[in-house]
Amino acid sequence: MLRLISSVAFALAATVVPICGAAAQQAYPSKAVRLILPYGPASATDITARLFADRLSQRWNKPVVVENRPGGDGLVSLNAFVDTHDDHALWYGPAGVFNVLPYNHDTLPFDLKRDLVPIVSISEVVLAVSMPATMNVDTVDGMVKLIRSQPGKLNGAAAQGISDFLLFGFAKQKGLDLARVPYRDIMQAPNDLVESRIQILATSYAVVQPLARGGRIKVLAVTSRQRAPSAPDVPTAIEAGYPDLTFASIGGVFGPRDMPIALRESIAAEFKKIAEDPIIAKRLGDTGQILTVLGPAEFAKNVEEQRDKLAGLAKVLGVKATQ
Repeated sequence: MLRLISSVAFALAATVVPICGAAAQQAYPSKAVRLILPYGPASATDITARLFADRLSQRWNKPVVVENRPGGDGLVSLNAFVDTHDDHALWYGPAGVFNVLPYNHDTLPFDLKRDLVPIVSISEVVLAVSMPATMNVDTVDGMVKLIRSQPGKLNGAAAQGISDFLLFGFAKQKGLDLARVPYRDIMQAPNDLVESRIQILATSYAVVQPLARGGRIKVLAVTSRQRAPSAPDVPTAIEAGYPDLTFASIGGVFGPRDMPIALRESIAAEFKKIAEDPIIAKRLGDTGQILTVLGPAEFAKNVEEQRDKLAGLAKVLGVKATQ
């Protein structure tokens, strides 16, 4: 009789454990979820975050709140995220925002690999290399030849971070003498490009898109591996014959340290389901992005590849990392 009771108890325990595990996983979110962003309202990242936040709120039946924390090269948002220690606070933005920090800051208050856990990628921000339309240069090859023919006489500018590393790392690799013009606010650079105060600009396509469509500047190439939906006539750097100018600026959602893989995969599945709506891809395309939804493992691999690419460029530029 005792053996029978023990067997029944064991069988009941075996059935209860999976149910409890499933219930625990389904309990997320148990409260409002915060998406912490490194950019302000109306940025491409903000627009995308709000698209997904609205739909996540409906699916989860819990509020998903977008928090804009711009400033400090992304450190303001990252500190707010890391200090929370809450799996209902997620960081959303391009991985390049934090991947370049070790090259621009002597110390960091957190560990990039430990404190930011990839959950799901959302999009690739299309980066573009542009010149004034008045210079009548239509290709990257034409740009390279022009810089080489006028060493030190042409001015280049780039958005801080990935674009800056990419443009000036490329110039150094090719032995090009290109003067660097720094900008506190890169949004001023496109107008300077039109007026030829600078001759080459590397930044997100969204920043130069209005002037490009107006015929005032010429976008020579995009750095993504595929053409941008919003600029189908602009070749990729690979198509232009300069694969060294290729850089996948993918961003997405990150969780706090030690977030279980099962939970990350569950959250990623929600984003993937929402991304099936064709409206999402169109809206992202309108803001100079390419919808790129990858789960935790694939996204983590992409982030690491980006780190390796930046490390190579930093070595060319003679810049050392703090981490």
